[in-house]
Amino acid sequence: MTADDFREIALSMHGAIEGAHMKHPDFRANGRIFATLDAEDKTGGLKLSPEEQRELMRSCPGTFVPAAGAWGRQGWTKVQLAAADKVTVRGALTLAWQNVTGQPRPRRSARPSSRQAEHPSRKR
Repeated sequence: MTADDFREIALSMHGAIEGAHMKHPDFRANGRIFATLDAEDKTGGLKLSPEEQRELMRSCPGTFVPAAGAWGRQGWTKVQLAAADKVTVRGALTLAWQNVTGQPRPRRSARPSSRQAEHPSRKR
């Protein structure tokens, strides 16, 4: 996968825009960064939860690695673009986008969430 592929997928997320932060491209939704590209276009960065990070590192060793220091411990994850495939990166970028937009993640249970169960005439 290339940096252009990463950029195309990131910008396909609803409301995503490209900006720049510390002299490298970033991708934002709701005014918050959910992904980045390094200056050399070799790695992407993703705002994941620590649990999401661990799962991606487990399922795709060598493709996903934690960012350095406290950023990595908080879930920021680097994607080695040369080792990545578009389907996996699209899924990871979707998780990162959901983390900044507040979009609900797919539910594992068939039970409706409390929001879905709420009567439509009741506004928050």
